[in-house]
Amino acid sequence: MRIAVLEDDPAQAAFAIEALSVAGHSCHEFARGQALVRTLRRETFDLLVLDWEIPDMTGKAVLEWVKQNGPQRLPIIFITSYGRENDIMSMLNAGADDYLIKPVSSGVLLARVSALLRRVYGINSTATREVFGDFEFDLPSEQVLKKGMPTTLTQREFALALLLFQNLGRPLSRAHIAERVWKQAPDVSSRTMDTHVSLLRTKLGLRPESGYRLAPVYGYGYRLEKLAPDGAAA
Repeated sequence: MRIAVLEDDPAQAAFAIEALSVAGHSCHEFARGQALVRTLRRETFDLLVLDWEIPDMTGKAVLEWVKQNGPQRLPIIFITSYGRENDIMSMLNAGADDYLIKPVSSGVLLARVSALLRRVYGINSTATREVFGDFEFDLPSEQVLKKGMPTTLTQREFALALLLFQNLGRPLSRAHIAERVWKQAPDVSSRTMDTHVSLLRTKLGLRPESGYRLAPVYGYGYRLEKLAPDGAAA
């Protein structure tokens, strides 16, 4: 998953990033809240890990900005030195999903993050298949079945399709897609990504007449939507 870590202490940031990266997550470090907010305006993340006290813009202020301006589904976990009951209540009442009090072990951090991701996205790391309506994804074989019939996809097309279905209705930035599908920094050419999306739309029939709409979000990325019978987003 794509995770943003807001922490102004380099040692604490390195600890969190190492713990999460070992588990396969793609982590992005931010030492200032305003830098994170600027990035959130143009990119998507699956999870935010925030410190409470940041010099220019507190974790609480970032949390409030996300709740007012960010996507509806963006889990947030705090790692903080504040352990008093009223501090914890303040975090949770402001909209945080979970919190950890420093010092925290890497095992506990990873367990809490994994539990939160399962709760929000329904992702089970031990699952061998995921089903979305008529589409069944066989994870070990990287094969997609549509109404029980196999569809031939390349490895990259499979990864892209799974990412889009796991985020139905959610706009994904190009940087997010590049990291999750191409497994590299977000420098994949627009033409390459657009070609893969077009092929996927054709191979899986992701068109309004089939109940889905895979469309670009201008200047941002792509979104896959499941449509209601009247053609509106479900």
